[in-house]
Amino acid sequence: MEYEGGVMPPPADMASNGTGGMENHKMTMHMTFFWGKNAEILFSGWPGTRTGMYVLSLIVVFVLAVLVEWLSHSHFIKSRNNNFVAGLLQTLMHAVRMGLAYLVMLAVMSFNLGVFIAAVAGHALGFLLFASRVFRPNQIPSYEKPDLPPMSC
Repeated sequence: MEYEGGVMPPPADMASNGTGGMENHKMTMHMTFFWGKNAEILFSGWPGTRTGMYVLSLIVVFVLAVLVEWLSHSHFIKSRNNNFVAGLLQTLMHAVRMGLAYLVMLAVMSFNLGVFIAAVAGHALGFLLFASRVFRPNQIPSYEKPDLPPMSC
């Protein structure tokens, strides 16, 4: 495809400033970790440039991570006569858990160190509360339970 004078037209995110020059209106996206409250987390323009909104976004990421751990280590579905309904409920809970986990992952992909620390701290607290032996000393955590019964000789 040939263009006028052999030159490609400018990208759509470039606009003329009226003097024949071009201005770049594209917001840069961080590809390395950085500190700072000016970040976009999950949604365009959120949390913005206000410190209070940044702190709120850190709290949201923290709570999401705790919820993921809670859903990962909770057993809501009890044995029932209807395995089909129990299977559908299990599938629904798995979908909710995975959706929340992906939201946490996408938030961390903002490369903001505060968000990263909030996500790791949320997962750690959630694990401490719902899966560790700290609050259930006599219970074997689900991650240590073998999938198969022990073999006998």
